[in-house]
Amino acid sequence: MTTPAAHLLVVDDEPNIRDLLAQTLRLVGFDVTCAGGGVEALNAVGLGGSGFDLVLLDVMLPDLDGFEVARTLRRDGCETPVLFLTAKDTVRDRVQGLTVGADDYVTKPFSLEEVVLRVRAILRRTRVGPKDGEAVQPLCYGGLSLDPDAHEVRRDGRMIEVSPTEFRLLAYLLENSERVVSKAQILDRVWGYDFGGDSRIVESYVYYLRKKIDAAGSPLIHTLRGVGYVLRLPRGGT
Repeated sequence: MTTPAAHLLVVDDEPNIRDLLAQTLRLVGFDVTCAGGGVEALNAVGLGGSGFDLVLLDVMLPDLDGFEVARTLRRDGCETPVLFLTAKDTVRDRVQGLTVGADDYVTKPFSLEEVVLRVRAILRRTRVGPKDGEAVQPLCYGGLSLDPDAHEVRRDGRMIEVSPTEFRLLAYLLENSERVVSKAQILDRVWGYDFGGDSRIVESYVYYLRKKIDAAGSPLIHTLRGVGYVLRLPRGGT
């Protein structure tokens, strides 16, 4: 672990789960604060500001559900990564999580080892950035542009709102434009899951990112069944 330790907020209304998560995360070196509901979580983030490096957020809460908590955080400009803890695992639920700015999710019942690995992976990819003063060149292809410094995505001049994880996924696809990348490669490079991971999260993010990017133009993000994904112009396009 780096010093100082990452500060995590664990939000779950079940005391046994909340305490077990907190104890486990503290044992592996994290600084942990707990909340038992959505309102308490929002108050904690409001008091701590950007002091949290990650929020572990249960979806089924007694006051505000996790989706509403995440939506409020993003609306208020909080970009702290959110890891959902959820018993809901349908495509609709996963997509809803993406729309409110989730970075990842773990399905209940989960193993504590998996949660720790997911937390570390999220922190690796969100804490690492360019060195001070280092210029980062925009990525462009087929009228699509991504500016890492401004954190902006545009297509044919039109601004497209994307979450931090969608931004990283699109950057990886742009860096490999016209080359096919597999789900395993995406999990490794975008999510940092060198231990493997649930490929359905890749499917969900690609699905939602494609709806945003291809909404008003020719499709750029293509699926090759059983192989992976490629960002390219349609065959015959210019």
